[in-house]
Amino acid sequence: MIVLNDYDQFKVVYRSGKKWNRCVEAIENIQNIKDGVMHSVGDSLVYMIFDGTEKDNGLFTSTRRYFDVHYYLDGEETVEVAKKSDLTVKEAYQDETDREYLEGSGQKHTFSKGQVVIYENDEAMRFLGDGKVRKVVLKVTIEDTYMLNK
Repeated sequence: MIVLNDYDQFKVVYRSGKKWNRCVEAIENIQNIKDGVMHSVGDSLVYMIFDGTEKDNGLFTSTRRYFDVHYYLDGEETVEVAKKSDLTVKEAYQDETDREYLEGSGQKHTFSKGQVVIYENDEAMRFLGDGKVRKVVLKVTIEDTYMLNK
């Protein structure tokens, strides 16, 4: 997991590469989209604005083909993060959803307005549902510039 203090720091650290430029393009377009509706930039990124409280189902979620970038617009939330190798598979990976669900425990972190968090593919996350939050959620393909199944 990579935590950046604000969006300006994100733009400085991740200033080159097609997928990072598309992240910036998506974030800078948020005033033009509706909450909860997925949008895409090219074939390597989908994004949406999430406004509410993440539901805690007790399980960690992980992906293989995408990694998540969360940019916090308002509020705060606590997220428990763990290495997938330290967890036990509860529901096996499904290619259709690009998700698997795991159980165990990890380290808790609280994120708030302005921060940008990048969750890496060797990690799983569990949102503890402890606060109302408004954030941009970006799902970025791990491939360089395209999706393998295209």
